[in-house]
Amino acid sequence: MFIIQASAVRSALAKQNPSGEREPSLRCSPLGCSPFGARRVSVHGRRVARSAPRPRLLCRKLDDKQVVTDYFNTTGFERWRRIYSDSEQVNRVQRDIRLGHAETVHKVLGMLDAASVDWATHTVLDVGCGVGSLAIPIAQRNPKYLLACDISTAMTTEARTRAEQLLTADQFARCAFRTADLESIPETERFDTVCCIDVLIHYPTAQAADMIDHLSKIARQRLILSFAPRTLYYVLLKRIGDFFPGPSKATRAYLHSEKEIRETLERNGWRVQSSAFTATRFYFSKVLEAVR
Repeated sequence: MFIIQASAVRSALAKQNPSGEREPSLRCSPLGCSPFGARRVSVHGRRVARSAPRPRLLCRKLDDKQVVTDYFNTTGFERWRRIYSDSEQVNRVQRDIRLGHAETVHKVLGMLDAASVDWATHTVLDVGCGVGSLAIPIAQRNPKYLLACDISTAMTTEARTRAEQLLTADQFARCAFRTADLESIPETERFDTVCCIDVLIHYPTAQAADMIDHLSKIARQRLILSFAPRTLYYVLLKRIGDFFPGPSKATRAYLHSEKEIRETLERNGWRVQSSAFTATRFYFSKVLEAVR
């Protein structure tokens, strides 16, 4: 599960409003933003703040992809580069997320190993590759070809650098790293296995479904994806986060119904073959392996 900082939302708003005119105040929560700031009303002759929303204000819709791109190309890049490394310059929460993500990667690799893939003829696409945490160990299994892509140029550059350091010359030669939005990958560019790990959390349900639809046209045999499950416990957990403002507050993170994700996969001709779940104190992720 990725966490985007509120500063990324403010940065995107600034780009959309270069004139500097004041925008409706946004009250950010882990599930999105609200333009309904405090409103002053008169009670017994005194002006007091009221938290009721102002119906005439409409929440400005932010481009989720732009928010993600900006964040992982700027402040988020250094933060997540440290988390997904051996650096000791991480706090307790970041270390916990590191362990959770590593466990998810391990489970995905286990799914691929259990499938007895013929790597000599197998092609793989890793979308949302980040710094290469999954792409590199897949490349070490010697697939015929691996494409790792991410919406962030900084991330794909880091992934390429790490791959060059950790892979043999032959392994590296059969890999490609590309900065790309997953929906921009042409349907004619098909792969035996497509992995989409810790990506859907950045997008609302409808957009996530569109992404799965698109990836289904690219994947031939197997689609492995992860998402933050929408359960009562996690919904409450994220709502509680509303009461703790601050620079490290998570925002624009979306939970998804496992039932809806499965229905989207089935609609695209997939059958869920296996699943796995990772939960630490600050990281939770459900993985589904779908096959045809």
